[in-house]
Amino acid sequence: MGTSRTLPFVGIALALVTFVAMLTLSIDPMIAIAVAVLWIGSLLLATGRPPEEPPVVTPRPISRRSIRKLIENSSTPVLVADKNVIAIANRTARDLMGAHVVGQDARVAFRHPEAIALFSENRNGNATVHGLIRWQDIWQINRQAIDEDLAVIELINQSAEADISRAHTDFVANASHELRTPLAAILGYVETLREGGDNLTEPTAQKFLRTMEREAQRMHSLISDLMSLSRVEAEKHDLPNDVFDLRTLVERAARDAAGSERLSRLDLDLKPNLHVQGDEKQLEQMVRNLVDNALKYGSLETSVKVELAVGRDSMARLSVIDQGEGIAPEQLPHLTRRFYRTDPGRSRASGGTGLGLAIVKHIVQRHRGRLNIDSELGKGTSVIVRLPIAAKDDPPKPKIEERSVKLGIES
Repeated sequence: MGTSRTLPFVGIALALVTFVAMLTLSIDPMIAIAVAVLWIGSLLLATGRPPEEPPVVTPRPISRRSIRKLIENSSTPVLVADKNVIAIANRTARDLMGAHVVGQDARVAFRHPEAIALFSENRNGNATVHGLIRWQDIWQINRQAIDEDLAVIELINQSAEADISRAHTDFVANASHELRTPLAAILGYVETLREGGDNLTEPTAQKFLRTMEREAQRMHSLISDLMSLSRVEAEKHDLPNDVFDLRTLVERAARDAAGSERLSRLDLDLKPNLHVQGDEKQLEQMVRNLVDNALKYGSLETSVKVELAVGRDSMARLSVIDQGEGIAPEQLPHLTRRFYRTDPGRSRASGGTGLGLAIVKHIVQRHRGRLNIDSELGKGTSVIVRLPIAAKDDPPKPKIEERSVKLGIES
């Protein structure tokens, strides 16, 4: 830093006055100038300050206490190891692995070859660990040294990405299997007709053609449901704008699903003047799927009740209740999975694709509603859909807080 000074204005002024006085007294001007220069120079030198020394910054040692404060509230599990012994674990890590992890050797805590190698070599890097907490968990462990003894260990959960990838793989495999079965039947009958057509009797040929038609219709239904599911999933974040009377829609869709053959089994109890904001085609599809399922899997001698009313939560409450065999409690959480069937043979025989309830779930989610499925073995199943009510003259609401889909919780 350079020299800084405060000018001595009083002293300089006195030197100048003296200089003028000397000239007035006829003193040699050169002597007067020399005296003034010497005087002022002395004043300037006297007021100058030596340059300041730069401040010395002493690095503060990293303490465990400061590290603990820094990482304690992080939502990511973070641990600090001292010579591979876990000295600090933040709240998230303790919740995940247990408080007993503090004081353990990191190699014992993780018990995985890749993690053991990472810690044993005392190097910076990462390792992937499977089944750290639960069987299918996948965690990435990142190690970064702070100094010769301390190292930070960060845990990153990659299970969700693996689950999504596995779900996509399962979906493709299931869809391929569902399409392959009817396609194999059609190809087999076509080959038989082509090679032995002249030797087949008319009744046999007609039987083959009916089977081919049934399998083709099954493929058509499956592809239609796949397209519907894809379309609903693509639009699930867009709330529809149309406001309409739900009673009219439910009655129309329920009668369409029953058809003339099963119409006598329908028991409709629909409250009028319940308006909702939604997509009419999707809600019709939802009602058709629910009523068709109830008629298929309910007892043939009993009716299917369809009720529409205002629920205790001031939402439109649609109930579809059958009196069939019922569903086991352990199967309820899986009913809305794609291609899930409680009885695969019976479902395929009745023309089911295994996608009906998956489509219903996504339609309900798109309309910010709630879906509940309750069932008791030997007594039947009730499916309840709750949708927000909209006043007939209300303007469309672009966003409504999303509600979660729950199964078997509310009645």
